[in-house]
Amino acid sequence: MSKSSLDERAVLTGLIGMKLGMTQVGDDSGRVRAVTVIQLGPCMVTQLKTAETDGYEAVQVTYGRKKPIRTTSAERGHFAKSEVAPGIATREFHRRGDGEIKLGQAIAVGEVFKPGDLVDVSGVSKGRGYAGVIKRHHFAGFPGSRGTHEYFRHGGSIGNRSFPGRVRKGLRMAGQMGNERVTIVNLPVIDILADENAIVVGGAVPGADGGIVTVRHAAKLRRQAAE
Repeated sequence: MSKSSLDERAVLTGLIGMKLGMTQVGDDSGRVRAVTVIQLGPCMVTQLKTAETDGYEAVQVTYGRKKPIRTTSAERGHFAKSEVAPGIATREFHRRGDGEIKLGQAIAVGEVFKPGDLVDVSGVSKGRGYAGVIKRHHFAGFPGSRGTHEYFRHGGSIGNRSFPGRVRKGLRMAGQMGNERVTIVNLPVIDILADENAIVVGGAVPGADGGIVTVRHAAKLRRQAAE
C-alpha cells in the first residue's frame, strides 16, 4: 500500500465497533482461513477538536446507544451539542484526507477501510481469574518422580536471601490472568460488509463476542505516511 493511497481515501484513522464472532472463509486457491467479523458503526461524530481550543487535532466519535438511565447529565449535555444520542463507547481518531467532517455525521466502515488494509485491533481480553504459573506463564512444572513431593505445579525459587534480598519487580508469578487491554497488530482486512457495517479481518482479536474493540490503520503504515 502506498502512502498516498492511505491519505486519499481514509476519512479517519480508525473506528469503534463490536466483535461479532469468528468464522471461516475460503480464497480462490481453496485455502481456508480463520477470520473475525467486527461491526464498525455507523460511528457518529460528537466533537471536532482543534489546536486552537484543545491543543491538538482530533475527531471524537461514538458507537452504539446507551440507555438514558445509565447516562450522566454531563454526558447528555455533551452529546446534545452534536444532536447525537449517548453511545456505549467513545474514542478519538485523527482525521485523514481533505474531506469535510461535521458534528452529528455518520462515518461508515467503507469510508475508512477497504480490503487489503492492515489494521491494529485493541480490546479487553477474556478474564481467566486467578491463575497459576503453568497456565499464566507456561511454566513446565516439576518432574512427576525423582523425589518431587507436593510441589508439581509451583513456580520454584523467587530469589536469594542475601542478594538481592527481595523479590524483583516483574517476576513471573501466579496472579490475575486476562481482563486487560490487548492490541493485535497488522491483521489483514479480508472483506467489507457495507450493508451490515461490518469488517472481516484475518485471525483472532481480543475479547469475547459482543465486546467493544477499536480498529485502527496499522501504526507502522501511519508512521510511514507521516514520514
